[in-house]
Amino acid sequence: MGKKYDLFIKVPRSYFLEGNKSFKYPVLYLNDGPYTFKVAAGATHMRNMDNVIVVGISFAHGENGQFSRVRDLTPVVNKSWTKYTTGRANKYLEFIEKEVFQYIDHNYRVNAKQRILSGQSLGGLFGAWVLLTKPEQFSAYILTSLSLWFKNDWIFELEDKYAKKNKSLKANVFMATGALETLDNGMKEDMVAGHMEFANRLRSRNYQGLKLEDEVVKGTDHYSTFPVGLSKGLVLFYESQK
Repeated sequence: MGKKYDLFIKVPRSYFLEGNKSFKYPVLYLNDGPYTFKVAAGATHMRNMDNVIVVGISFAHGENGQFSRVRDLTPVVNKSWTKYTTGRANKYLEFIEKEVFQYIDHNYRVNAKQRILSGQSLGGLFGAWVLLTKPEQFSAYILTSLSLWFKNDWIFELEDKYAKKNKSLKANVFMATGALETLDNGMKEDMVAGHMEFANRLRSRNYQGLKLEDEVVKGTDHYSTFPVGLSKGLVLFYESQK
């Protein structure tokens, strides 16, 4: 991408145990790293949750975080967003595939078949886009407060196109949105309505291989849903591995 990004990496305590030297771990990948990595590191602090390698991807060096994330996490250009560059998610995903995966796979004991993508807000939109374009890149998706409204609900057009060509969608997905993310509570978009429509639409397709859980989280807003949603998503992922 011609830009520099930092990776924030946390391995489980058990990673260094003598008896685990051959064990390969799932990896949790997070965009918006300066915020989400701290939350994920805290959520995986307790031993029963400390079962994944956590990788947070920073914003691009030398850029305002909001400018960096809007460019990297939006899958299509939205010309009405004149303050920001949009629509470079394809390049960002290529960077993850060709550079981040390669670095993590080379330097850590990972199970490349157990990659989890977690994203919040525009990161949730990015995750939904990856799910509908390259679902096989991640085995599980934990998506919170998804900004599905971007560019006049464009993601629903993409899902329509996907459904016309595909009968299967092999992925484990957990989505969470705060019950307070509504117009009545000061949001510019009704995030709860978007969440419900997307979840209902995915279920109505009866995609083969799709395991979908979702929740509208009572009492949380756009800024407090991620810690709750991430923790619940990880619990579901761990249970699916038993």
